[in-house]
Amino acid sequence: MNDALLRSLTPSVLGILVRRGADFAAAEDAVQDALVEAVRVWPADPPRDAKGWLVTVAWRRFLDQTRSDSARRRREDLVDEEPPPGPAPDVDDTLQLYFLCTHPSLTPSSAVALTLRAVGGLTTRQIAQAYLVPEATMAQRISRAKRTVSGVRFDQPGDVATVLRVLYLVFNEGYSGDVDLAAEAIRLTRQLAAAIDHPEVAGLLALMLLHHARRAGRTAPDGSLVPLAEQDRRRWDTASIAEGVGILQAALARDRLGEFQVQAAIAALHADAPTAEETDWVQIVEWYDELTRLTDSPVVRLNRAVAVGEADGPRAGLAALAALDDSLPRHTAVAAYLHERDGDLAAAARLYSEAAHKAPNLAERDYLTRQAARLNAGRGR
Repeated sequence: MNDALLRSLTPSVLGILVRRGADFAAAEDAVQDALVEAVRVWPADPPRDAKGWLVTVAWRRFLDQTRSDSARRRREDLVDEEPPPGPAPDVDDTLQLYFLCTHPSLTPSSAVALTLRAVGGLTTRQIAQAYLVPEATMAQRISRAKRTVSGVRFDQPGDVATVLRVLYLVFNEGYSGDVDLAAEAIRLTRQLAAAIDHPEVAGLLALMLLHHARRAGRTAPDGSLVPLAEQDRRRWDTASIAEGVGILQAALARDRLGEFQVQAAIAALHADAPTAEETDWVQIVEWYDELTRLTDSPVVRLNRAVAVGEADGPRAGLAALAALDDSLPRHTAVAAYLHERDGDLAAAARLYSEAAHKAPNLAERDYLTRQAARLNAGRGR
């Protein structure tokens, strides 16, 4: 069973059901049922046309789900609209679905959560981690969003800013794990940039390209995580860096600064440095100050503390860190790094060990565990 194939087909199948009159919540349920059936049936009896099979099964599931009196009155009309046998049309509805899921009846946070779950393919846990909330809280938010749009015809697409936020979070999840997910986010953002002349769309595309250009250097041959300062910059994709920088420069020239352009500018400064030691940390701190002004995000302030530690010394970084909530993700890891830079190896080893237990994925956990072991071994000699 090819999970990547099912994931890639889901948006198109969902789009076909919505265009044929299904409300979004019911369509999503029907598509999920069809995916479950595919997992059960395909290993023994793979279809010739995977997309057509999913459309047919999902549409029938939708009809089975429509049990109200009003739905029964429409049953004959809906049956007449059942997709004909044969190959399904090769139409990419993914970007359109991103816009439709950000319906004006939803708050931006609910629209993002619903889109990530229904179209982006992220789990409730992944979305909760991105929003720094408990999984149960995010599950309730997604359920409320589904109830809100239940029965709504999706003829009022949402705004660009919300779609950008969704694409950004999908890319981030893919960048830390699934290559295909990150590549898909870049593909959709390219489509959006071609359709909409907006500096923040360009800024997001530049940011994605600059981060993705470093992907090959982020892991060692054994799969272990390699931090930015230790990466072999010869493995970075210089063509993607050049493209990202060019797109960013054109966006900044329009003098309509936004958060994605600022993040891309920070990524460009990292990409421009021939070595880690030559990174322009002073300018990076200035960009983080601008980003803090635009977003007031605690995660941005955490990243700024690292940059301050590099530009002005570890004690300045620790002072900036002291003003932040220590429950922030990766706060403990940042504290460990800055304490090590300041020469307090005992505190750094302890904090690296604590951070390892809080790590969101296995690669980070292994890296932080190795850092703690390295410092403990050095102190024992």
